[in-house]
Amino acid sequence: MSDVRTAPTGSALDDDELHALDAHWRAANYLAVGQIYLMGNPLLTEPLRPEHIKPRLLGHWGTSPGLNLVHTHLNRVIRSRGLDAICVWGPGHGGPAVLANSWLDGTYSETYPDITRDADGMAQLFRQFSFPGGVPSHVAPETPGSIHEGGELGYALSHAYGAAFDNPDLVVACVIGDGEAETGPLAASWHSNKFLDPVHDGAVLPILHLNGYKIANPTVLSRLPEEELDELMRGYGHEPIHVTGDDPLTVHREMAAAMDTALDRIAAFQRAARGGGADRRPNWPMIVLRTPKGWTGPAEVDGLPVEGTWRAHQVPLAGVRDNPEHLVQLEEWLRSYRIDELFDHEGRPRPQVLECVPEGERRLGANPHANGGLLLRDLPLPDLGRFAVPVDKPGTTLHEPTRVLGDLLEQVMADTAERRDFRLVGPDETASNRLQAVFEASGKAWQARTLDVDEHLDPHGRVMEILSEHTCQGWLEGYLLTGRHGLFSCYEAFVHIVDSMANQHIKWLRTTRKLPWRRPLASLNYLLTSHVWRQDHNGFSHQDPGFVDHVLNKAPEVVRVYLPPDTNTLLSVADHVLRSKDYVNVVVAGKQPCFDWLDMDAARAHCARGAGIWEWAGSEDGHTEPDVVLACAGDVPTQETLAAAALLREHLPNLAVRVVNVVDLARLLPKDEHPHGMSDAEYDALFTADKPVIFAYHGYPWLIHRLAYRRTGHRNLHVRGYKEIGTTTTPFDMVVRNDLDRYRLVMDVIDRVPGLAVPAAPVRQLMEDTRLRHHDWIREHGTDLPEVTDWTWPA
Repeated sequence: MSDVRTAPTGSALDDDELHALDAHWRAANYLAVGQIYLMGNPLLTEPLRPEHIKPRLLGHWGTSPGLNLVHTHLNRVIRSRGLDAICVWGPGHGGPAVLANSWLDGTYSETYPDITRDADGMAQLFRQFSFPGGVPSHVAPETPGSIHEGGELGYALSHAYGAAFDNPDLVVACVIGDGEAETGPLAASWHSNKFLDPVHDGAVLPILHLNGYKIANPTVLSRLPEEELDELMRGYGHEPIHVTGDDPLTVHREMAAAMDTALDRIAAFQRAARGGGADRRPNWPMIVLRTPKGWTGPAEVDGLPVEGTWRAHQVPLAGVRDNPEHLVQLEEWLRSYRIDELFDHEGRPRPQVLECVPEGERRLGANPHANGGLLLRDLPLPDLGRFAVPVDKPGTTLHEPTRVLGDLLEQVMADTAERRDFRLVGPDETASNRLQAVFEASGKAWQARTLDVDEHLDPHGRVMEILSEHTCQGWLEGYLLTGRHGLFSCYEAFVHIVDSMANQHIKWLRTTRKLPWRRPLASLNYLLTSHVWRQDHNGFSHQDPGFVDHVLNKAPEVVRVYLPPDTNTLLSVADHVLRSKDYVNVVVAGKQPCFDWLDMDAARAHCARGAGIWEWAGSEDGHTEPDVVLACAGDVPTQETLAAAALLREHLPNLAVRVVNVVDLARLLPKDEHPHGMSDAEYDALFTADKPVIFAYHGYPWLIHRLAYRRTGHRNLHVRGYKEIGTTTTPFDMVVRNDLDRYRLVMDVIDRVPGLAVPAAPVRQLMEDTRLRHHDWIREHGTDLPEVTDWTWPA
């Protein structure tokens, strides 16, 4: 067992260095406590009084001393080794620690000049923490040096690996709290080391911080015997190095040795791999850090043990304003850090405190990788004309949209081969989603064992596949947040697994837009395919189009949703989203053969509008206004709408039909609710203010109603979509079961256009009879009606 307590291999600290590290750590602990409690008297120049205490005590002390220890020792190795390093702070509410260290190294004052590195700035640092108009209690976008939102647990390690991919000179430390270590996403993300290329990627140093407790319960890993925990970590492919104790000076020595040992091993692995001498996957080092929860805080409060227990998790002394004994205990706690040794009379950190702090961009709070927009380069995108499919006549030829998109992505992969700043991620579905052309430019990242039957595995690949949507999302977020580009391809039904992760990333982007020092990032792009309407053999379990609803509930300035109806519109949308910044873009597109409706020029124009009339598909010629509007969004709804329009042209030739296709769902919103929204005048011009609108929509129909409920013509809007009726069946039967089929749409027109019900009764009956015939046909033949499978747009 590699254990720094018995066989340290790192360099030893001399006494001066040891005491300097301890001074820095004590200063950070003092600042962390001050943020939780104080709104005045920051240097304790007078006895504490109740008015110096915040009226509401919010924050988390328990994890802070351990995070401060890690930060202090990262400072040391960055400075002594000249490392390029960032840290992902996983414990949920470690904000006091990271803010304290950012203030100490000067990056906080550089980022927020009004929070100066003196007594006045310290007072403001304390007051703003978890205070109205201030900053959150967790590591957040407002925190310099952060790429990870501390408000949600489970994703720290996947974010760290995402940051390390294609960053060969970067070391990414990642502190994993023992509460976070119990989550499913974190458990899966340990396998990321099987995808880390020691030649082209940087290194990740996981630091598992076991302080024993969550909010109110012990943690699983902290209660495992050390030997069992070692077996678990070795099974994940790591070589654990242990640091355990509660005596500060001893722990400092062990932590310094552990850091040096880990970094020496990392450097050796990278040298061997980059020199061509490595013949196996490294067993990367990790550190297991065991320190008491709430270390250096009150040992007891009101006769109950606190330090080293769950009671230290948040605010150990809760009644300070009202309980004189608690106030005295808080002052004793604060003074135990010997603040006169740490700060001068003006509140500036003394030189000894700052001896370990790196300079300039080497500081954890100033590293440009943690503000990835500083490093972002525009993605080289080829001319779409090279990939566009010819469309001489609408609705007569078919292509698989995502297969053609795969050709475009192959070129993007090839064009970024040297710079290595684009990755495609997905849960084992790249080929299933018809994107396999990318394998011509890059294989699938893989560092584990390979067999002769394997295909496309490549130790240097940039296509990332693991059957964990959480890990895919975490990798891509870390990659984007450090200044690169990417695309997440996923089955539509299962992208829900990352609902909360998408939510956090949207919140991150919305917050960073208000921070001028945060530079714009490449957008997080989802390609959702294998969608609800074409799950011919997977059936009901794979049918759920609701991710769009989830995303459109979020910040309108950040989210975009696109439903391209054919191959060329998908190419145009892909070009747009891959160029965009600071958005979460959701693109829903099919992988099955789909009719080609628009040539490339028309597709570009249509996508630029976001919604528009397809004049060639309607029958408005010679009419001043339509009798009915057939609207559609999505590839299958568009096909059914066009087929319905053709039936109406055949059976009701005097009816004036307008066909409107919507690519950008946000266009349906009012202009004052979304940047892409339409004014009422624009909306009424497109959909009319008083005519029936039959809207065939890809997902749950009530979303369209929610988007358009304020429009003048909403009372005339009738939406067909997925009604949670699914099974393993034929493609057309799926739309019939959900009343989205062409015959049902024709019936809707007849039912809703005034004066049409009686003269068009024979047509309605014919439509109903065809639906009944379909029901019998598929059960006898196992295929759809010939007039459905053989249908094309009439010349």
